[in-house]
Amino acid sequence: MERKRWYKDMVFYQIWPRSFKDGNGDGMGDLWGVLEKLDYIKSLGCDGIWFSPIYPSPGADCGYDISNYMDIAPEFGGMEAFRQVLDGVHARGMKLLMDLVVNHTSDEHEWFQKSRQRIEPYTDYYIWRPEKPDGELPNNWDSNFEGKAWTYDPVRCEYYLHLFAVKQPDLNMDNPLVREEVKKILKFWLDMGVDGFREDVITYISKAEGLPDDKLFPIYKGMPLYNHGPHIHEYLAEFKRDVLDHYDCFTIAEAPLVWPKRALKYIDEEKGQIDMMIQFQCVAADCLFTDYLPLPFSLRRMKHAFSSWQKKLEGKAWNMMYIENHDHPRIVSRYGSEKFWKESAKTLATSYLFQKGTPFVYQGQEIGMLNWRPNDPDMYEDVQTRYTYEHSNLKASPEKRLKKLWRSSRDSARTPVQWDSSINAGFTTGEPWFYVNENYPQINVAQQEEDPDSVLNFYRKAIALRKKLSCVRWGSYKEYRPLSGRHYIYSRQDARQKILVVCSYSKRTTRFHAPHGFPIDTARLVLCNYHNPDPKKLQPYECRVYLCAWLFG
Repeated sequence: MERKRWYKDMVFYQIWPRSFKDGNGDGMGDLWGVLEKLDYIKSLGCDGIWFSPIYPSPGADCGYDISNYMDIAPEFGGMEAFRQVLDGVHARGMKLLMDLVVNHTSDEHEWFQKSRQRIEPYTDYYIWRPEKPDGELPNNWDSNFEGKAWTYDPVRCEYYLHLFAVKQPDLNMDNPLVREEVKKILKFWLDMGVDGFREDVITYISKAEGLPDDKLFPIYKGMPLYNHGPHIHEYLAEFKRDVLDHYDCFTIAEAPLVWPKRALKYIDEEKGQIDMMIQFQCVAADCLFTDYLPLPFSLRRMKHAFSSWQKKLEGKAWNMMYIENHDHPRIVSRYGSEKFWKESAKTLATSYLFQKGTPFVYQGQEIGMLNWRPNDPDMYEDVQTRYTYEHSNLKASPEKRLKKLWRSSRDSARTPVQWDSSINAGFTTGEPWFYVNENYPQINVAQQEEDPDSVLNFYRKAIALRKKLSCVRWGSYKEYRPLSGRHYIYSRQDARQKILVVCSYSKRTTRFHAPHGFPIDTARLVLCNYHNPDPKKLQPYECRVYLCAWLFG
């Protein structure tokens, strides 16, 4: 089947289900709540939905520890509710993506339980090793979440590899039977009507032969030996050839530590195995590799990330555009300003929505939700957050360690969506599974629906404008003044249209001169977050989009 590239014209909305909307009053978000809000998502201008995992799971990593790939968890509504949502999505002309997590499973998955008992054919479904003769672990690799990457199993009397939580054992993708299981999972959901997959840490699935010690990497030891491993392209090509090419679908790969040159080996439109890639550079402008190693925000670093991917993928591959998802704190609290909350939320939206690629909007991003700041570390749910508090920088005071979590924890992205100013932010009529951000009376969907100048209605305007302009979807990209630490300025141009995007990241009023070739005095200002803008000045976190040419023929 010839693969269509319909995703290039789309805007997606990511749902982290347990915090989106509770439809049955039990305190946890579910598919009944999603069904209730499909028209809302459509009203944003979004054409598709990406679900974070909704499979059965013990919940050690909030659903990314899957115990059954071919079912929907009862707490989300089960398969019946999923089919209703899928039908509702398609009835509205939208698409639906599932989260595919096949680097690891839950330790409660049937495969693991049989593997630890050496029941065939499951014996080698996972990566098992005995201890070294000197009693040491099989190698020195670190878990991405908590301590070392090996845990001893008293049933099998061997260690198993887990690159994430202890309850997330890594599958042995070198075993062809495991790859056949992955194909069965893909076919199951595609046959049901799902339109594609977001592939979680898919670049981890091939480990270095022999699992040697990592003698180079100072943190996250082992990562160079399992990220982009020796058979990764072979295995992804196999999934594509045997399954994906037979359906009208698309795939997005999550890929830590990837740059455009390496990405092209995956997503080149002629030779690649997947369609788009989630890279981390655009969300690393205020940290060193991980949110838990914070740095001062650098606009230059953010701009370089965006521009390098725009330029180096041009004509070769397609970008996946985002500034928020479930794995990172809220972007306004990171890159913007809570003092200039509304203005910076709009500027951040403008910065990425007019670039070339398929944009994704994360739930709550469209109303400018902010970071959550609990007063007790025990209030955090995330396994990575808890481990960080307990084991990092123990010489610092509890207060300082807690403030680090305020800035860094991904739990800030997982507080319930703030729908209105009623109790529990309108998320549930019951007791919410997780804490609601205390600012919900001031920041919520219902309030912003009534405010023409709200962040929510700005997102609607920006997405509608993006879809209206062909130069945004297909035109070239050019950045101006890349060394500026205050302004992000770029153009998009095709044979018919030319726009100039101007975004200030300063907390002060700054001077502004349009780049050469952009006579903004005669251009049409089609989007702005201030009234009566001064053509020679930019207010704090002001953003503008100028339509500088509209040609016909």
